[in-house]
Amino acid sequence: MIKQKKSPIPFILFICAAAISLPVSGAAYESKPLDELITHFGQRIPALMNNYNIPGVAIALVEDGETAWVKAYGYADLEEGRTMTGDTYCRVQSISKSVTAWGVLKLVEQGKISLDSPYLQYITDWTFPDSEYPVEEITVRQLLSLSAGMPLGNVVQRFSPTDEVPSIRTVLSEEAIAFQEPGTSFHYSNVSINLLELLIEEVSGRDFADYMQEEILNPLETHHSSYTWSKDFEPPVPNGYDLKNRPVPVYVYAGKASGGLFASAEDIASFVSAGMTGLYQKNHDVLKPETIEILYQPQVEMSGFYAQAFNYYGLGHLIEILPDGTTAVSHSGQGAGIMTHFHSVPEDGRVIVILTNSQRSWPLIGYILSDWAEWAGYGSVGMGKIIWGKIILRVLVGLILILALWQAFRICKGLLSGSRNYSSPLKELTLLRSLQFILFIILIAGLLWAITRPYLNITSLMPVVSVWLGYTILIAALVLLGSALFPAAKLKKELDK
Repeated sequence: MIKQKKSPIPFILFICAAAISLPVSGAAYESKPLDELITHFGQRIPALMNNYNIPGVAIALVEDGETAWVKAYGYADLEEGRTMTGDTYCRVQSISKSVTAWGVLKLVEQGKISLDSPYLQYITDWTFPDSEYPVEEITVRQLLSLSAGMPLGNVVQRFSPTDEVPSIRTVLSEEAIAFQEPGTSFHYSNVSINLLELLIEEVSGRDFADYMQEEILNPLETHHSSYTWSKDFEPPVPNGYDLKNRPVPVYVYAGKASGGLFASAEDIASFVSAGMTGLYQKNHDVLKPETIEILYQPQVEMSGFYAQAFNYYGLGHLIEILPDGTTAVSHSGQGAGIMTHFHSVPEDGRVIVILTNSQRSWPLIGYILSDWAEWAGYGSVGMGKIIWGKIILRVLVGLILILALWQAFRICKGLLSGSRNYSSPLKELTLLRSLQFILFIILIAGLLWAITRPYLNITSLMPVVSVWLGYTILIAALVLLGSALFPAAKLKKELDK
């Protein structure tokens, strides 16, 4: 198993991580009747949707290995007034990776590929772009466990479903540039999984989407699922909605394997329940029980931000050791206007699937998962720590705001009493004033950088409190500027001496 190298965490994420790492024991919890959870969700989910301005949510629960409840709330399209349903085709984003993993393991079962063979052994008429790393050593296992040294890839480029889309070979020739030694550590990568899309096409001799439909999706009877968008989808794919609640029309990526699956909440529940183990193992001819077990074996250890929620990455699955020692497998997905998640405990026969059409949904997902974990007797799940992060960030924002307003009051009081006066920085630039000017510039530059980013983790994880953080930093910056421009007269006299 590969150990992830340590890396520095930005200040805000460090504060959140320190808070959400607080241990939570599940020993005090016991599983409750399913009806209690359903009743609770009936009130909880609409309230969370209203609080975070989320248009639509589809949710499914699996109990004892069987789908026990599917429910949808809100709207798939606010403009048209189209409601969300449990069988609505949704963009599931990176949940696609877990499904693609089944497609790869199917080829392993058939003896057509080996997980530990070099990737390029199976590829013709394509090779990796030039890099300083030995890409010829990259294996199928490393790609599937996101440890091949591949970058994230272009997550901004997306296409209308009716556009002409670049070929997978073209995209990989631009993006599959190794940035570290293969097998060194985990790095989240769409490129790695899209390389496996090319592998599946080469080895099977079929289009990737057709192969996945015929070998995985249809045999599992997930009939509201496809890696290829169709205008005939019924119900149609929902609009996404961004952080400002602006509609994002349906789109596709050039690479399908990492985030191109369209599926209903009910179908994702069926797919995940097909991967149950032990007592809840399903009878199907897609993958053997021992092959499914391989999917859940830890391959690479997490650290840094990902380690706050998960312990390992397996083969297309996030792996978490719950407080009671139980192993949970899951995957999240996010894109422009979309956030999704499934969580499964294969040995207990339980699954929860949450599909949303809003980029403001991480807090909602965190609350729902926490409620589910408490109900099931697990105590907590890592994704639920988003809630702790939100609380700590609120406290941090409050402290900064109080200090800033207190100093602003002192400045105003000094100006009224005459104990503070304007002083040109060009004439009297002391060390303290220099530091105040520098901090002002740093804070303003940081804010300008943040608002020009197409995506920030913190605004996605905590959409409400992150806005308050931005305003608070702006206030603090202006107070620093005021302190520098209007120094206290007492301090000025002491400096003059």
